Amino acid sequence: MKKKENITASRLKVIPLGGLEQIGMNITAFEYEDSIVVVDCGLSFPADDMLGIDLVIPDVTYLKDNLDRVKGFVITHGHEDHIGALPYVLRDINIPIYATRLTMGIIENKLREHNLVKGTKRKVVKFGQSINLGKFRVEFIRTNHSIVDAAALAIYSPAGVVVHTGDFKVDYTPVFGDAIDLQRFAELGKKGVLALMCDSTNAERPGFTPSEKTVGKTFDSLFEEHRNTRIFVATFASNVDRVQQIINTAYKFGKKVCVEGRSMVSIIETARNLECIKIPDNTLIEIDQLKNYPDEQQVIITTGSQGESMAALSRMASNMHRKITIGAGDTVIFSSNPIPGNEKSVTRVINELLRKGADVIFQDAHVSGHACQEEIKLIYTLVQPKYAIPVHGEYKHLKAQAKIAQSLGIDKENIFILSSGDVLELDENSATVTGKVPTGAILVDGLGVGDVGNVVLRDRQHLAEDGIMIVVMSLDKYNGQLVAGPDIVSRGFVYVKESDELIEEARQTVDEALQKCLDRGITDWGKLKNTTKDALSDYVWKKTKRRPMILPIIMEIS
Repeated sequence: MKKKENITASRLKVIPLGGLEQIGMNITAFEYEDSIVVVDCGLSFPADDMLGIDLVIPDVTYLKDNLDRVKGFVITHGHEDHIGALPYVLRDINIPIYATRLTMGIIENKLREHNLVKGTKRKVVKFGQSINLGKFRVEFIRTNHSIVDAAALAIYSPAGVVVHTGDFKVDYTPVFGDAIDLQRFAELGKKGVLALMCDSTNAERPGFTPSEKTVGKTFDSLFEEHRNTRIFVATFASNVDRVQQIINTAYKFGKKVCVEGRSMVSIIETARNLECIKIPDNTLIEIDQLKNYPDEQQVIITTGSQGESMAALSRMASNMHRKITIGAGDTVIFSSNPIPGNEKSVTRVINELLRKGADVIFQDAHVSGHACQEEIKLIYTLVQPKYAIPVHGEYKHLKAQAKIAQSLGIDKENIFILSSGDVLELDENSATVTGKVPTGAILVDGLGVGDVGNVVLRDRQHLAEDGIMIVVMSLDKYNGQLVAGPDIVSRGFVYVKESDELIEEARQTVDEALQKCLDRGITDWGKLKNTTKDALSDYVWKKTKRRPMILPIIMEIS
């Protein structure tokens, strides 16, 4: 009797829509037949050449095009690079959000700001709980990170299980809550895991990441050493565990704590309501109450550890803060490491603080929230995946993790360093990159989302580098003759009062070029504008070796 042929099962598709090649903008789609589940939806901060841009969010065209199949957002933890784009993306893709309690609390704050709370379905998930989303089942697994309630995900599909670690470290003595659930990772590994998507941020660093609790001891000794000064501690707004330890130490030394910086006040309030932070009675005070206590009794926890120009610490350092000024006799502790690219901004703030006479401490008061090499090896050994897909990091970080995976015996052909937009199809038998979907960066400037593109950025760059020259002229409506002008106005090019001769010669050059056109009967505005641009550009280049933006304006007079 002839054997019945097996019907070929579908393959699982893993589609990163952002978050690879960079730290930030994490978002990954998992697709199986008619079901798509999206893990995280983060933003990134603008690069130096993105002038005037506030935020960068991922291009989710692929999700919009397949909206009827998208079942929900599953969020690993509450950092901006994993949740920050939600308020912008939800306007087009209004699907339910699943997250643990503090993560959901922080998301709800964002939705409130954008008036999206009522229209968005939300479900708080506990560790160990699973949710069914179409052909997928997603289980939340407890991990440790620099924010409470961080989760790894086991994503079950008919093609196999993918374990996504989220951002994690292995912390046996966390400040709040329980240690990472290594037992669950091992159980999944025994049953068989198709692929592991593991955090690569610290994949170049050997050893283990120290426990968050070690920072508490550092604060104890720093507070002891600076017992008679007012203490400022700058850290990330979302690092609730760090804030808890600062408060614990302040309480031990009989100091009052004030939290400053809008984002930090909001997150601490949310964490307090959810009992993710414990603040002793009469320890926390409002900024207006500081004047009631001597300097040596004050601890101010503030945002701005990355040198952000509008954050509280930068404003205090430059005397722009309305209520607090840092001066001689104050101690400022930076409880964070500069994110790559922010080193100059951080150094600028440190220099300003030192100039004011403050004592600045920026070593040993921070531990990372990401796993180093030995912890990454531990997770791989427990999970024993068939395929390795390094995530969360620049290319060098992904490459470093690929080396770790190879050293643990995973075949080189089974390790995939993907780019944003790649479609990786996988099942028990094989895994291949089969195509690409549209991805990219959508720029947010003020209230405008996506209305600033490469052309506008190029113009801003041009204006920033060489300034602008505006040529204004008036033409007679009937005979096309020049009635007034050309007059030249410049901004950001040269200081006009000291360059009268240059501007006058430039004006004459444009005048001559225009007269030639008009004498030949050319009255087409487009041609006149081009003639003006060419003549002025050539003259300015010869005289200054600069290329300002040239903007001709023609007015018609009847």
